[in-house]
Amino acid sequence: MSKKKKKKKKQVARKRSASKKRPASKKRPASKKAAPGGKGRKPGTAKKPAESLPELPPLGAMESELAKIGRLMDDKDFESAEEAQAFLDGIIKDGGVIPDTEPTTPMDRAQEIIYDAWRASGREKVKLARKALEVYPECADAYVILAEESADSLMEALTLCRKGVEAGERALGPEYFEADVGHFWGIFETRPYMRARFSLAMVLWRLDKHEEAVSHLQEMLRLNPGDNQGIRYTLASCLLMMDRDEELGELLDSYSDEPTACWSYTRALYSFRREGDTGTSRELLKEALDCNPHVPDYFLGKKELPDEPLEAIRFGDETEAIDYAFDFLLGWRLTSGALDWLGGVAG
Repeated sequence: MSKKKKKKKKQVARKRSASKKRPASKKRPASKKAAPGGKGRKPGTAKKPAESLPELPPLGAMESELAKIGRLMDDKDFESAEEAQAFLDGIIKDGGVIPDTEPTTPMDRAQEIIYDAWRASGREKVKLARKALEVYPECADAYVILAEESADSLMEALTLCRKGVEAGERALGPEYFEADVGHFWGIFETRPYMRARFSLAMVLWRLDKHEEAVSHLQEMLRLNPGDNQGIRYTLASCLLMMDRDEELGELLDSYSDEPTACWSYTRALYSFRREGDTGTSRELLKEALDCNPHVPDYFLGKKELPDEPLEAIRFGDETEAIDYAFDFLLGWRLTSGALDWLGGVAG
């Protein structure tokens, strides 16, 4: 079976999950987590969500199940996407239990080791990442784990992340970057590359290589405008702090139906930066306050922020306000008069 046909099947396998509506609560996206090589919480070592929030399956468990679906479908010879979807519907009808399938390629075997590594911690996590590289040297996720868990400096993390991106590029080959622009992440094999590239962008940002970091984030959105990783939030924060308002406005317009507090408040701030305290900017800020009334409490110092970002957030409540503050409060502070304006409108 050709790579192209195999890839098409794996896209079909993920169509059902991609079409679901947004849940009332969610885990903090990968793009919101601490950068590799730095202090603080690292991906995979997060706090537990609040008891009132429903637990989501760990990333490794979810991707392992998706990988099993992909291997299961590789053994079939579907004539159409409809036939493949009917096969998936049959699995769901039978209770959603996915038959175990053994990985057959070095890439798949290494990725199964990565899923185990995501569930591990400390030395065991590093050990598994190195084992994955022994099995498949182009395992991009393994380099990300090493950058997060074993790098002694940001420069060492930078080297490891660059190796991860390069490994991901080699694993995919040029065909993906020519024929599948716009569909990355939905194609399962592209996910390690996308994770490595985001980690690279975050290390570059922390090293004050802001232009290069933003370039990577913008390219990731070109590859996957559906933005399953939440790259747009990080990019918006970066553009705001760099005073690149024109690009920020274009980004906000690209996701104009975004219903989150992040987008509502940032759209209001963008309007204030462009035209000051006007009827338009006030109306946008009032819409943001309706979306989440808790943001001013944390921006204006009425409530203290926790020491670390939350791992899970619920749209419309204080967890979302805290999440927004961690990424955007500095941008508001750097905008002359913005916090006074927020306090005046919020009352």
